[in-house]
Amino acid sequence: MSADAVPGLARRLACFLYEGMLLFAVAMAVGLIYSPLAQQRHALESRFGLMLALGLGFAAYFVYFWSRSGQTLPMKTWRIRVVRNDGAPLRPAHALLRFVLSFAWWLLPMVAAIQLRKHGLGFGAISAVGLLGLLGYASLALVLPGRQFLHDLLSGTRLVHAEAPAKAVRA
Repeated sequence: MSADAVPGLARRLACFLYEGMLLFAVAMAVGLIYSPLAQQRHALESRFGLMLALGLGFAAYFVYFWSRSGQTLPMKTWRIRVVRNDGAPLRPAHALLRFVLSFAWWLLPMVAAIQLRKHGLGFGAISAVGLLGLLGYASLALVLPGRQFLHDLLSGTRLVHAEAPAKAVRA
């Protein structure tokens, strides 16, 4: 398989799930640092500050790995790399733009979830809307140019297949 081949959608979604598990760990670390600094005694205290700290923590995680090697740990596992359209590695500013745009898919389901909550629907309905929003956004990759996600097209990046690293030969 060539290094410029686009990873399949199923592989990208599997990577997305793995990324979610690692982001849980990032969120826990941010919370463990933020809570004592803000003297947060209850989860609803300083909620806006905690959300801001989480956003900055997630941004730092992605910008660091995308601009350093083009891959997070899940991307290495699933052999996916993010590069600029010209094939060059991402610079930190470019990685930050991709990070911000990658949350575009979440806006419409969030607005729908807020409306559902106002009408008294529970967590299951809100979760279904979020899942449908994710799957709808991901399915756009099947029709967009280069089979890329919308945020990749908007940020001038693309996901490519990353070859497995060569194994060290023992003497």
